[in-house]
Amino acid sequence: MTRTLLASAAVLALGTAASAQVVGFSQIGSESGWRAAETTVTQQEAEARGIQLQFSDAQQKQENQIAAVRSFIAQGVDAILLAPVVATGWDAVLEEAAEAEIPVVLLDRMVDSDPSLYLTAVGSDLVHEGEVAGQYLVEQVGGEPCRVVELQGTTGSSPAIDRKTGFENAIAGHDNIEIVRSQTGNFTRAEGKTVMEAFLQAENGGADICALYAHNDDMAVGAIQAIKEAGLKPGEDILVVSIDAVPDIFQAMAAGEANATVELTPNMAGPAFDALQAYWDAGTEPPKFIQTESKLYTQADDPQGEYDRRKGLGY
Repeated sequence: MTRTLLASAAVLALGTAASAQVVGFSQIGSESGWRAAETTVTQQEAEARGIQLQFSDAQQKQENQIAAVRSFIAQGVDAILLAPVVATGWDAVLEEAAEAEIPVVLLDRMVDSDPSLYLTAVGSDLVHEGEVAGQYLVEQVGGEPCRVVELQGTTGSSPAIDRKTGFENAIAGHDNIEIVRSQTGNFTRAEGKTVMEAFLQAENGGADICALYAHNDDMAVGAIQAIKEAGLKPGEDILVVSIDAVPDIFQAMAAGEANATVELTPNMAGPAFDALQAYWDAGTEPPKFIQTESKLYTQADDPQGEYDRRKGLGY
């Protein structure tokens, strides 16, 4: 009898080990430090929970993401995490996942699809992020005239759309603040520098620019380099406001070369895995959107300390 019980226990143990959850993760790419940190934190969260993570880097191409999701479906994974590179064009592949009864969780970006096609979305309120950045600038300039140049994120992506909307909401009614130039830098440091160089040339060598609003910190860091090379002082001659709160922007803030950043936490996976576990265990349906905090950091918020606390997160 004892031998039979032990044998049964061994079979159950093997079955439990064999049934470890497998989750596919289609990541946009590594276009920014924040994106790299999100990947690292997601891998750490999966490992800590005993989840087998199948990772795919789309290199900022939607066709690569769609192919990855279809591969995950063919493998019969238990769930899919998707950080969508753009908001549109997902209906067909999400329907395929739904038909296969594989729950999909969106990370940090939204899609223009029926919400019934995904389990939940984890992210910041992207419009609110832009509003926080815009309100900071409103308070900083008071009633003084302020010509703003804007570095947008990837065209068609939900952060680019929503962070622009939020900023414009915040400055609406403040006629002294005007966005005079706006162009995509594709969330990358290199393109942020290149586009800022063009802005500076077009705006009297930068003398006619009051502030830069960048949709992410990496573009801001590239722009800061362009401002310095133009012989101006970023953070003084041109105010620099951006979003993400990656380590390098805190270094820039500590040096007085950036003024403010709005945090986008890289830990979207923790809430995502929590929601998935409840769904796997009891069929519990999470809310369709799980919101993270959008905290404003300025030069007064110990930027060097923030850099030290974040530098090991994979940024």
